[in-house]
Amino acid sequence: MEEQEITNNSESAEKMEGMAMNADENAAGTTMPNEAVVEESALEKLAAELQEQKDKYLRLMAEFDNFRRRTAKERLDLIQTAGKDVIVAFLDVLDDCDRAEKQLQNSDDIAVQKEGIHLVFNKLRSAMLQKGVKAMESIEADFDVEKHEAITEIPAPSEALKGKVIDEVMKGYYLNDKIIRFAKVVVGK
Repeated sequence: MEEQEITNNSESAEKMEGMAMNADENAAGTTMPNEAVVEESALEKLAAELQEQKDKYLRLMAEFDNFRRRTAKERLDLIQTAGKDVIVAFLDVLDDCDRAEKQLQNSDDIAVQKEGIHLVFNKLRSAMLQKGVKAMESIEADFDVEKHEAITEIPAPSEALKGKVIDEVMKGYYLNDKIIRFAKVVVGK
């Protein structure tokens, strides 16, 4: 009977090991038959996601490269035609200059010639003003190193003109309230 109990005990131990092998997936040295299939499908899923991300990355890089090329081309076009509207605005003034030149050659009346030339100058100033170019008022203003470039200093004719601009050698200009050319001036000392 003891022998029979030992045999039954060993058989039940083998059955228990077999069950433990299938039941406990965390036990060391035991594997479940479905675990290999699960790992393969997870690997396939990860590989598919990786491939999808690579495709997205390549498309994004191609799109960015196209964007870079397109903006470079647009920038080049803009640089080449940036002054077009200014040039078109001055074509009318140039036409008036040509007419004034013809009139100067054909007419001896100085008053009419002066009036025509003043009209051309006024049209030029008007076109400049429309494009945002404005002359700087410097005469009798305080000398400002941010706006003026002193060519020379001369004795001031009166005490009130000391440190002020007495004469302009070259006018200064603003473009949309930004200085584009400093005024070259004579300052009283």
